[in-house]
Amino acid sequence: MYRLMIADDEALEREGLEWIVQRMMPGTFQVIHAENGRTAIERAEEHRPHIVMMDVNMPGIQGLAAIREIKERLPDTKFVLVTAYDYFAYAKEALSLGVKEYIVKPAKREQLVGTLEQLVRELDQEKRKRADELELRHQVSQLLPLVENELALMFMVDHMVDAGPEQLSEWLGFPLDQGCAIVVAFPEHFYTPDKKKMYDNIRSFAKTHGSACIVSSVIDRHMAIFLRKPPGAREDDWKEDVKRYGEKLCALAERQAGFSVSVGIGSTRNGADGLRKSYFEAVFASTYFEIGGKVCHFDELKQGADGIVPEPEKPSLTGGGDQRSYVISALQRIREEREEQTLTVLDRAKSYIRERFTEEVSLEEVADFVHLNPHYFSKIFKQQVGETFIDFVTGLRIDKAKALIASEQLSLKEVCYEVGYKDPNYFSRVFKKVTGVTPTEYRSQIK
Repeated sequence: MYRLMIADDEALEREGLEWIVQRMMPGTFQVIHAENGRTAIERAEEHRPHIVMMDVNMPGIQGLAAIREIKERLPDTKFVLVTAYDYFAYAKEALSLGVKEYIVKPAKREQLVGTLEQLVRELDQEKRKRADELELRHQVSQLLPLVENELALMFMVDHMVDAGPEQLSEWLGFPLDQGCAIVVAFPEHFYTPDKKKMYDNIRSFAKTHGSACIVSSVIDRHMAIFLRKPPGAREDDWKEDVKRYGEKLCALAERQAGFSVSVGIGSTRNGADGLRKSYFEAVFASTYFEIGGKVCHFDELKQGADGIVPEPEKPSLTGGGDQRSYVISALQRIREEREEQTLTVLDRAKSYIRERFTEEVSLEEVADFVHLNPHYFSKIFKQQVGETFIDFVTGLRIDKAKALIASEQLSLKEVCYEVGYKDPNYFSRVFKKVTGVTPTEYRSQIK
């Protein structure tokens, strides 16, 4: 039910308009009365009407002045100007206030109802639009952490998705100009039940402190935060800010979870490759101290008195038992899990194709079934299966055709249609290309 305010200094006029509205549009409006401009402004603040029918000429504050003030406070309210011919000169000013409808006294029933029905349709449409926008915002709010984690994984490990880091960073509003990586390394007794709570605490902290950031998921015993350096910030000040940021993370873990973490900070670098290198520097720095509760900046290690700390390269996934082995094993598991997911998707795709290869099955249809971009699906299908989608379907059809020909229960034309081809001549050419002989020759050979 919508709220309709009728503002008119004549009580009979207000009551007459309400009677028409309630009779012709029952159950549509809650009607509010206002006998002058001042009362209209006060009751508009109190009741927040969806539609206001405003008489132009009223004692005290005039109709247009009341509309102007109500419009400032309730910009979405719709106004209908009720006027006599003598006051239609106000139409220009009314249009500037967003009044698009007017009714001339005495109001005709058909015009009044038609005007209100049109406004109700607009209100319904706006309500649906707001609901759709809220639902979209809700869905986006749920998807953004997933996109954020994908971008973080691109920095942390070779991770292939349809979109590149530049596109994902644009979606997330995280420019890849200058930034650094922070790695939070958890102790060995960091058990699975603690991960979700600790992740939520650290992510919440990261999103409410400091500059723009990207937060990874918890990987084995560590997680990464990629901070963007604020434009114009001095490098020395930025380093100090990031160091304090790391100290707060240590204090947060101690306070919230009761255990100590080590925090490593990488150098400030540019672009996706730079952030990836900063990440491995942060991994190195996070393992520098044997005990938790410490923050180590990689730049400080490079500038140490001994001067023997090398710049870490991307760790080999076949690396041995050095102090970064927990990270290496975690990255290995990420890669294995991604490969398993890919193989699972391809198994589903191949099963779908085997069920429908005698029909007009397309690459786009199968890609949609497994929720992948067709171009990306085509690429990984050939990479993992060893042949193209078309060759795979053709192979299934020709194998079935050979079995049907061998059974001698169908004519060659019937075999053609049975395996998914509509043109016997085309079927014969494809069969010969795959087997080296025509269907007729193949039948002769197996007799």
